[in-house]
Amino acid sequence: MPRLSRKNLLLALLALVWLGGMLLAYRWFETRYLRTFDERAAVFSGAQLRLPDELAGSGAIRLVHFWDPACPCNVGNQQHLAELIERYVPQGVQFHVVQKPGSQGRLPAELAALRPIDAMPGSADLPASPAVAIWDKQGQLAYFGPYSEGLVCNSSNSFIEPILEALAADRKVDASNTLAVGCFCEWAKPSSE
Repeated sequence: MPRLSRKNLLLALLALVWLGGMLLAYRWFETRYLRTFDERAAVFSGAQLRLPDELAGSGAIRLVHFWDPACPCNVGNQQHLAELIERYVPQGVQFHVVQKPGSQGRLPAELAALRPIDAMPGSADLPASPAVAIWDKQGQLAYFGPYSEGLVCNSSNSFIEPILEALAADRKVDASNTLAVGCFCEWAKPSSE
């Protein structure tokens, strides 16, 4: 049996260390960003949700995006939100964003059209994010809930486009309480009851 030279032994050791490092990096990524799809349902109730006084009342259709920077579910949602902005801002829809209290992060540049709302009455008790609330031209909450149901969100499975189209055509929409299964992150701190 041939004897391994010192150089070959060192290369084999480096390759083994590199492989071990890659496995550790993969496990870290997997546990941090990849999660099994949670089949838990989220109940979205808009009963307490109100626009701030400066946005309340009659006016344009207003869409408010609820965003938690630490939530990995945002990745699939942000492309869809950028498409909504591109399509509906020219039609007069106003887009706003509420960031989870106490969180830090920045939205991607393609979402720069979202106007921040510092405090929104009733938003502290949201069940999950990403979520969306839409107010009609009369200032009534028309929709509150997820962008879609399921693991990913895009225009093919979205609830938002049909609602915006109906509101733009001055049709009444009342879907402020919804139940959905999807990719969500908790918004409110769980109560210790």
